[in-house]
Amino acid sequence: MVNFSGISNSKFVGRILRLPLRLVPKEAVVRILQGPLRGKRWMARSSNHGCWFGSYEAAKQRKVMELVRPGMVCWDVGANVGFYTLLLAELVGPRGRVLAFEPVSRNIELLRRHVEMNGYRNVTIFPCALGDFDGEAGFDSGPNASMGHVTAGGPLKVPCSRADTLLAAGEVEAPDVVKIDVEGAEADVLRGARGAMEKRPMMLLATHGKTPHRACLDLLAASGYKISSLDGGSPEGTDEVLAVASSEIGA
Repeated sequence: MVNFSGISNSKFVGRILRLPLRLVPKEAVVRILQGPLRGKRWMARSSNHGCWFGSYEAAKQRKVMELVRPGMVCWDVGANVGFYTLLLAELVGPRGRVLAFEPVSRNIELLRRHVEMNGYRNVTIFPCALGDFDGEAGFDSGPNASMGHVTAGGPLKVPCSRADTLLAAGEVEAPDVVKIDVEGAEADVLRGARGAMEKRPMMLLATHGKTPHRACLDLLAASGYKISSLDGGSPEGTDEVLAVASSEIGA
């Protein structure tokens, strides 16, 4: 996989390479160029251009491909416009299920379009945030559509649910793999998913900030997880965490 996204925008060559992208029409639908989603349809300007280059978060893509198997149930928490939703849907196949959680209206619309235009029938979209309570949450949309986050003082209001509430009501299936990327509210998601964590699903977390990072590590360790970076190293000093049930290490 050629990692176009790895060429920094702060470097001259990176800026030059990105200049033609400004000419791509806002509503243009393109084909993803490489990777496991090669050939799938994508709204070119819905998110980072690395998505349709196929090189977006290349290391995490490889780890997801390593962990996810046909027939699994996967949760995409903080699905945004759906890159990982599509990746998970492709990997689990028609016998598997993907549950995508996203609270932002603009993102939900694009998420639905990406799922529908690629014909995935194994995806269910939940238009809500996951957290540590049931009700309405404050939300700050952030500087762009990829950086919005739940926060008590947020000017927007979005629906919020505990994962365990949805599980108890039979609205969701217990997951085999959970991907979480919610711009700093990762620990709240885990606190609301203690029942789901008893099943010891594999977890991929993008943490945002030292305090949420430490809280996530503590919660995962207390739930019997072995925690590492994506490459198997120490989880300290990274914002991409892999958590696997201790009993599965070496299995």
